[in-house]
Amino acid sequence: MTALDLSREAVEAVRDELITLSHFIHQHPEMGYQEFESAAAAAAVLEANGFVVERGVASLSTAFRATKGSGSLHVYYCAEYDALPEVGHACGHNIIAASSVGAAIGLGAVADEADLTVVVLGTPSEEGGGGKIDLINAGFFADAHLAMMLHPWPGDYPGGVFSDRLKGQCLAVDQFDVEYRGKEAHASAAPWEGVNALDALTIAQVAIGLLRQQLKPGDQVHLVVSNGGSAANIIPSFVSARVMVRSPNLESLQALRTQVNHCFEAGSLATGATMTMRLIGHTFSHMNSDADLVKHYRSAAEALGRSFALDDAGAPIPTFSTDMANVSLVVPSIHPLLGIVTHGAVNHQPQFTAACITPEADQAMIEGAIALAHTGLSVAGDADLRARLMDAS
Repeated sequence: MTALDLSREAVEAVRDELITLSHFIHQHPEMGYQEFESAAAAAAVLEANGFVVERGVASLSTAFRATKGSGSLHVYYCAEYDALPEVGHACGHNIIAASSVGAAIGLGAVADEADLTVVVLGTPSEEGGGGKIDLINAGFFADAHLAMMLHPWPGDYPGGVFSDRLKGQCLAVDQFDVEYRGKEAHASAAPWEGVNALDALTIAQVAIGLLRQQLKPGDQVHLVVSNGGSAANIIPSFVSARVMVRSPNLESLQALRTQVNHCFEAGSLATGATMTMRLIGHTFSHMNSDADLVKHYRSAAEALGRSFALDDAGAPIPTFSTDMANVSLVVPSIHPLLGIVTHGAVNHQPQFTAACITPEADQAMIEGAIALAHTGLSVAGDADLRARLMDAS
């Protein structure tokens, strides 16, 4: 039996455990940095399959490091497991966690033969905070030679949103809160006595709306009002909004932030309300996907029957952001998209949440785990690539 066969057999042997893990995480949605049950469940499966697990690493209660093997090439898998508010696992992080755990078990089965060390990092709070960046800053990627994970989507893309034909489609992003403080007053009897914080936010939104006409391709601004006042007959003294600003790279993100900041400052200047801004978590960077790793992943996935016809046909590639991009700036990395059956739903919709625990999604998760495991094994056997990855560390 070949190493590829042994690796696949190891994943298939824990099929039921992986599906149970995926469904458990799905049924217990937890917000960023609060994924206590999900992190514990993923770590337990790894520990039961021969991995040495360190919990609570980098001073993060819901981060872990699991290791198997002691070879010279260090292959890292990232496991995400945080959910979204209201819609739960509408980005399929249950599939991400289970596929990374499964890939590590599959590759771990042949780690000694292939001279590998296999590591799984449990990475909290991808949906905003940036647990991978916390782990980078704490040195937990320092000995990695390559890092991988996959992300569920309505279609398969070998390089995900980072393919060569559309570089920059993994957008750098800042997420921050804006608050305006004014002065209450009776909205009918003495409105002139108040300072309307909601007017300040309205002016900022109008300014951003006008700015959008002249945004460069790839620049995006999203905003939700998180507090808009307490009653219609009270001049609002406090309002707040949560904002995301995206751009193709860190340099252009900084330039866009300056423009958007001016829009918020205009609201303050026009109304007299005071304004504060607070960054949420870390800045997510653009991604540099490793082309050689992408090729190995594509070959491994196609051998399992996965199709990349949409990518080959030049279908539009989605844009979004991830803290895996920050990993790619310090370690050669990939983040392919794994197609699941969604019946027209897209990520962050309740229908996508439901699509992430169907039998079809379970099968895709198993195939993704095998493809990631086989990618690691294929890279280990590619002498030139192996040497490049080890020389770069």
